[in-house]
Amino acid sequence: MGNTFGHLFRITTFGESHGGGVGVIVDGCPPRVPISAEEIQVELDRRRPGQSKITTPRKETDTCEIISGVFEGKTLGTPITILVRNKDTRPQDYDEMAQKYRPSHADATYDAKYGIRNWQGGGRSSARETIGRVAAGAIAKKILKLAAGVDIVGYVKRIKTLEAIIDPETVTLEQVESNIVRCPDLDACEKMIELIEDIKRQGDSIGGVVECVARNVPKGLGMPVFDKLEADLAKGVMSLPASKGFEIGSGFAGTTLTGSEHNDEFAIAEDGEVRTLTNRSGGIQGGIANGEAIVLRVAFKPTATIRKEQRTVTRDGEETVLAAKGRHDPCVLPRAVPMVEAMVALVLCDHLLRHQGQCRTLNL
Repeated sequence: MGNTFGHLFRITTFGESHGGGVGVIVDGCPPRVPISAEEIQVELDRRRPGQSKITTPRKETDTCEIISGVFEGKTLGTPITILVRNKDTRPQDYDEMAQKYRPSHADATYDAKYGIRNWQGGGRSSARETIGRVAAGAIAKKILKLAAGVDIVGYVKRIKTLEAIIDPETVTLEQVESNIVRCPDLDACEKMIELIEDIKRQGDSIGGVVECVARNVPKGLGMPVFDKLEADLAKGVMSLPASKGFEIGSGFAGTTLTGSEHNDEFAIAEDGEVRTLTNRSGGIQGGIANGEAIVLRVAFKPTATIRKEQRTVTRDGEETVLAAKGRHDPCVLPRAVPMVEAMVALVLCDHLLRHQGQCRTLNL
């Protein structure tokens, strides 16, 4: 019912924001992949709340437990279950929201669909659900690195109108992690931090754009027609909370160019490989990876839950106002970076396994 993602490398996330815990079941993972809770924890620490002055103050260590599917440091080929227990829950902060719908949140739509919802922190619609995605993404990253040397790096490209200048071909994880906003353009990041702090003091929120690059992606990944690689990437990242837009390569800016301006011309590289002289396609042509870096962007809206008073209605259909309590990010972008990376890794890992399953050489 919408909780499972992927074809061969499949994940199912579970849990609610203020319940006992959240996590993921990973099915279809190849056996004998070396993985540890410590490796997964590195990614979860990048996503966790309370990590800086510009994120939610909720204090969670997000310590992961591998319950099944890993033995003596290697995957078994059986379902992998990863659990993170919730510790710093304060459901009383949401008492008022049990009856009042938060504007632009999932409260009203969950009620419309199910007739019941967990109003404590948004329940299943909380971004806390993404813990499972990031944990599974850590495994997918490991497989991609070992199998093909794939390198995935996400970073904050823009917050509100402040845009960074970043070269996706050379940016490194170390540069991204060098500051709390996860923007490797140091001049831009200082301005972004100041803007987020100012918005936080006002009890408001802002959005922006995360850019992500996947380098060394093998040629041939992806499927024609309905399962094009960019289509699956779009679905993956657009399933993230607060995501509102997707671009790959030139994106919408490419619509202002002519065909001769936009086309990526081919040439033979020094190593004899067919390469493109430019990369406006964003590493994918005809739904299939062409060997160039895959570069995509995801737009995130401002956080819906804010302290400013807004007009809303109750479950009983009465008009009222709401100034939300609780602990929330004034800007989701810094913590969204590892989430985007995880979804990109999950899609690429799934397509790697699908490609090998269909196109590997058979001894006929």
